[in-house]
Amino acid sequence: MKTIKIAGVPEHFNLPWHLAIENGDFEKQNIDLQWTDVPEGTGKMCQMLRDGETDIAVILTEGIVKDIVAGNPSKIVQVYVESPLIWGIHVAAKSDYKTLADLENKKVAISRLGSGSQLMAYVNANNQNWATDDLQFEIINTIDGAVEALTNQTADYFMWERFMTKPLVDKGIFRRIADCPTPWPCFVIAVREEILKNDWEIISKILAIINQTTEEFKDIPSIDKTLASNYDQKIEDIQDWLRLTTWSQKQITNEMLNKVQNQLFQLKIIDKKGTFEGIVKTV
Repeated sequence: MKTIKIAGVPEHFNLPWHLAIENGDFEKQNIDLQWTDVPEGTGKMCQMLRDGETDIAVILTEGIVKDIVAGNPSKIVQVYVESPLIWGIHVAAKSDYKTLADLENKKVAISRLGSGSQLMAYVNANNQNWATDDLQFEIINTIDGAVEALTNQTADYFMWERFMTKPLVDKGIFRRIADCPTPWPCFVIAVREEILKNDWEIISKILAIINQTTEEFKDIPSIDKTLASNYDQKIEDIQDWLRLTTWSQKQITNEMLNKVQNQLFQLKIIDKKGTFEGIVKTV
C-alpha cells in the first residue's frame, strides 16, 4: 500500500475526494490516500507543498501559479474545477458600507499572504480601477478570524467563496455587497515534482479515480441533500451552486495559463512569467 498525502479546503468542491476515499476506490488500487483539511486555504497549502507536508494539493489556480513561478517545486497536473470561483465581497452586517465603491482604500481581511483572498482583492481592485498599490491587508488565517476582524473593525471587508460564506450572511454576521468571479478555472491539482518523478504511475491512478468520481458526481441520488447537510448549507443554495459548478477532467491549456500569468504580472503579483513546461506536467 502506497501512502500519498493530499490537502484541500474543507469545502463542498472537495466532496468527490471524500466520497472516493470512503468508497475505498483508492485502497482498491493499493493507495492509502490521506486527506488533510486546510481551512487556511491556498497560501498554507503552497507552504505544505514546499515543506513536503503534502504530496498533492487541490488548490486555487492563481495561488499555485504564483508560487510555482516563485520557486515552489511542484507542477499542475490538471484542472479540477473548470467553472470560476464566485468570490463574495463581505462586510460586517452592521457596518456603514453599502456599495463596492465604499470599500476603496479600506482594509481587506485575508487568510494569508499569497492566498486567493489576497490575490482576488487585487483582481477586484483592478476591476474597479482602484490603485492596487494602496491595498491594505489584515491577516486573519481562517473564516472565524474574518468574523472577528470585521466585527471588531480591524478589517473592513473580506472576500471568500460566496456559498461557503452564505450561512454567515443568513445569520446576520456578514452582509454581501458584491460578487467577483475568477477570470479563469478556479481549482487545479498540483503535485510535488519529487512525487511526479518517483510515483507518476500512482498519481495517474489517483487522477483516473477522481476524474471518474467528478464526472458522475452530479448524478449521485440526493447529492444536494448530502452537500447541504455536510457543509451546513440551505438546499436551495446548494442547488444553485451545483448549477454553477463544473468539474474538469482535463489539463490546463497554455492559453489559460497565459491568461492567469498575464493578469498576475499586470497586477505586479508576479515579477516574471514561467514557461508552460515549468508550471505544468504534461500527461
